[in-house]
Amino acid sequence: MRILVVGAGKVGSTIAEHLVQEQHDVTVIDSNEDVLEDCQDLMDIMCINGNGANAQTLIDAGVDKADILIAATAGDEVNMLCCLIGKRLGARYAIARIRDPQYNESLTLLQQELGIDMVINPERATALEISRLLRFPFASNIESFAKGLVEMVEFRAQPGDSVVGIPLHELTSRHAKLPRVLYAGVERDGKVIIPAGDFIIQAGDRVFVTGDMVTITSFFDALGKNKLRVKNVMIIGGGRISYYLSKMIVPTGIHVTMVEIDPNKAEKLSEELPHVTVLCGDGTNMELLDQEGVRGTDALICLTDRDEENLMTGLFAAHQGVPKVIVKNNRLNYTDIISSMGLDSMVSPKQITSANILRYARARVRGQGTRVEKLYRVLNGKAEALEFEVRAGENWLGIPLKDLTIRKNTLVAVIVRRGKVIVPFGNDTIEAGDSVVFMSCESGISDINELIQVRHK
Repeated sequence: MRILVVGAGKVGSTIAEHLVQEQHDVTVIDSNEDVLEDCQDLMDIMCINGNGANAQTLIDAGVDKADILIAATAGDEVNMLCCLIGKRLGARYAIARIRDPQYNESLTLLQQELGIDMVINPERATALEISRLLRFPFASNIESFAKGLVEMVEFRAQPGDSVVGIPLHELTSRHAKLPRVLYAGVERDGKVIIPAGDFIIQAGDRVFVTGDMVTITSFFDALGKNKLRVKNVMIIGGGRISYYLSKMIVPTGIHVTMVEIDPNKAEKLSEELPHVTVLCGDGTNMELLDQEGVRGTDALICLTDRDEENLMTGLFAAHQGVPKVIVKNNRLNYTDIISSMGLDSMVSPKQITSANILRYARARVRGQGTRVEKLYRVLNGKAEALEFEVRAGENWLGIPLKDLTIRKNTLVAVIVRRGKVIVPFGNDTIEAGDSVVFMSCESGISDINELIQVRHK
């Protein structure tokens, strides 16, 4: 596909990098020559210096031949204008990054009037992910599929867990009361494994399990992990993510204390969030955190603009015994090191944004097969969970899974049929209309036929 990315900042460059890895034809527009130089050094792409909201710049970049235009500059209005002009000049689809909360209520109208096919708000998407993590405080990551019917939850196995030290195919016979979930993926020593029946989970493994919401909840209850209920949260940093997150969790009965170093911003947040306790101070100051009772909080969430400060504050809180610590970290190269130090829950706005846009792009790859509907990067971005809505006419429909060829390092994680969640085994089949979730160590997959085929005899 021909894809035009306007804005080569953190989000734009990350999106471009992933699109190039998936062998799309990518052109980047930015007004900063130094940023474009960095892009050209890192990626094999065409770069154009100019204003992405200028019609002539878009024409020079070949917008009339673009399958997707992605406007990811720092300005919401610029992104909207870019999409409007781009669609008028011939771009098939347009995606805009719109971050300002003031536009939330009128997003549907804006999309209709400006021809925007998809709106992405990195901060709101990040806040949504954090709110899910607060529901299962022991979890490192949570994703939902099939309109919320299916959940994938990542957790770190501990020495006393009943799933440790036993082959997966023996778990049911040894622990009859343990609800049956699918063990979709395991990360061990930095390597991702799609487990077979003889796989044995070890203490320290990061494990991804899949099932319906009730079964997943019962599973963690049986493991004794679901004891903490988050009632008090302390947020460090008063940016947009903090604003959206407070709006989401305060109505659920969670008390929020927010620490913001800028007096003007703190005063404004106090007015906009009347049910949040907003403190003006340096949230990375250990003495301040002690004074404000960080040890007594159920969760500390570090959302400042500096990843280093988030990580150091998060490590301090974990050392103080805070049950749940979540940090914003866009430096994904350090993820394994940070995780080994005890910080499992990290969120990356640029990674979340990139995954959402990649899903959209893959779903529009030209072809006749069943295309990906939902995509999540999991296990520190080393694996992907993909959801497909199965179309009629596929030649492998109705054939037991044990008689099909499944791509190497890939697992059929769950099947949803007419609202019923099925944890699949060898005799189960996939039918037209099913929602099917796969876990795969491969990337760039856009069609279900890349993952599953009739076995040739």
